[in-house]
Amino acid sequence: MITVQDLHKTYASHSALSAINLRFPSGQLTSLVGPNGAGKTTLLMMIARLLRPSQGVIRLDGSPVENIRIDEYAKRVATLRQTPEFNLRLTVEELVAFGRFPYTHGTLTQHDHQVVDDALSFLSLTALRRAYLDELSGGQRQMAFLAMTIAQQTDYLLLDEPLNNLDIKHAVQIMQALRRLCDEYGRTVILVVHDINFAANYSDYIVAMKGGAVHCDGNVADVITEQRLSELYGLNFDVAHNERGYLCNYFKPSGNLV
Repeated sequence: MITVQDLHKTYASHSALSAINLRFPSGQLTSLVGPNGAGKTTLLMMIARLLRPSQGVIRLDGSPVENIRIDEYAKRVATLRQTPEFNLRLTVEELVAFGRFPYTHGTLTQHDHQVVDDALSFLSLTALRRAYLDELSGGQRQMAFLAMTIAQQTDYLLLDEPLNNLDIKHAVQIMQALRRLCDEYGRTVILVVHDINFAANYSDYIVAMKGGAVHCDGNVADVITEQRLSELYGLNFDVAHNERGYLCNYFKPSGNLV
């Protein structure tokens, strides 16, 4: 389990995060939602150890993360940033193989090749394994980077806006894959997502952030309510729920702006 206690992040006189206290459930999918500038990515990057907190403690399975060697942390926590960039001309298979670096440092064994094959198969990318990244669509590239993260074989995956700029089909494919990682493999997934309908329909737990603080958190039924979403985004929402899931309507809801 990842826990965050009294976490703060300050830049000069600007407070990006203040007094964050959270427990992220193990083996479940947690979505970080909220308006721009809420501190979602800042929180995720501190858990990933790509930003240092100004104050507070982040624990992984009870141990402060600063006490865990960075190479060991990479075997337990994988991170996919919002705009991953590789300036090398790589094939999909070569990219996914980078996920094995914490274990192999570049020299792949038969086991590592099998892990790469499994990651490609999991995301239905086997047919594209020899395609170059610059030959792929944006959605296909995003799937390839996710496959690299999966090949890292960590218990925890941190994803910063993995649905950014994707069409509906690729967004659904990625969310279904993340759901399977939790349900079938017991992985813990924490992601930043702006589409509240994806968060509502694929998450186990939701953390809603606003102004650098936690606005509310809990299971989907606790957070996805018309009142809480209206307070979070400053918009009126109509929320419908049936056996197929949630529909959060903010395009033409009843009423005016909050």
